[in-house]
Amino acid sequence: MKFFTALFFLWTALVASAQIVHPKASPFQEVTQEVGLSEVRVRYSRPAVKGREIFGNLVPYGRIWRVGANESTKISLTHPMQIGDHQIPAGTYALYAFPEAAAWEIVFHKDTTLWGDGRDAYSPDDDLFRYPVVPESWPLIQENFLITFDQITHNSLQMLLIWDQTCIRIPMEVDTASLMEASITEALSKDPSAQSYYEAARYLQEEGRDYEQALKYIDKALEYGGDTYYFYRVRSLILEGLGLYPEAIEAARRSEFLAAKEGKDEFVRMNQDNIEKWTERIK
Repeated sequence: MKFFTALFFLWTALVASAQIVHPKASPFQEVTQEVGLSEVRVRYSRPAVKGREIFGNLVPYGRIWRVGANESTKISLTHPMQIGDHQIPAGTYALYAFPEAAAWEIVFHKDTTLWGDGRDAYSPDDDLFRYPVVPESWPLIQENFLITFDQITHNSLQMLLIWDQTCIRIPMEVDTASLMEASITEALSKDPSAQSYYEAARYLQEEGRDYEQALKYIDKALEYGGDTYYFYRVRSLILEGLGLYPEAIEAARRSEFLAAKEGKDEFVRMNQDNIEKWTERIK
């Protein structure tokens, strides 16, 4: 009896190991995008057009779509974000859509356990919110469904859903300013280095705000021994923001000199361009 039991388990193991794993017709992809100090991650599968009519046919109008293939598409946020009037807490959500010819509704859904579009189990009561959007024409045929990100700044980005010749843009905003202010306060309260002051100055300069404070930060960086081409370049840009063009030219010349010593040709050219531009402004 023990012999036949052992033989049965051996046969079961051989059958299990002999199963063929098929390549997926709609392969999985994970895309991660930084925005400011936050991160957006999307996990989805990518069906192909294969000569078919997509929206209004393969993907019917007026019915829930999983925004991809296979299991439902998931989107994860490391920090709260804003889409239109809707606040999205940090966390993971299922992403669905209700396509129509003239307008779509994009759904951020709290139940991430449903398979596929969850047509039989989906409940609108679990929607975090629905966001209306008008589809755009895409100039080329996007063969495999694509989720990507564009128009990325410190504070916002657009999530694009592109398939066939249709594009959906979903604008997303994040409060990077509050995160940066807390980070700067913490960093400068604990024996700050020249680099710490430089990073604080560069952030304000890139955001185009509070140039007076940015100038104080970059001067502290220089005071702490940061005599580098990129410190002086940021100082020149801050002075430009303040409208102090002669001082900006002086800082740019110092940045150009230090960049040339290190063989940083691109910084030499950028400084030269700015010196020429600012010189014209003060003539």
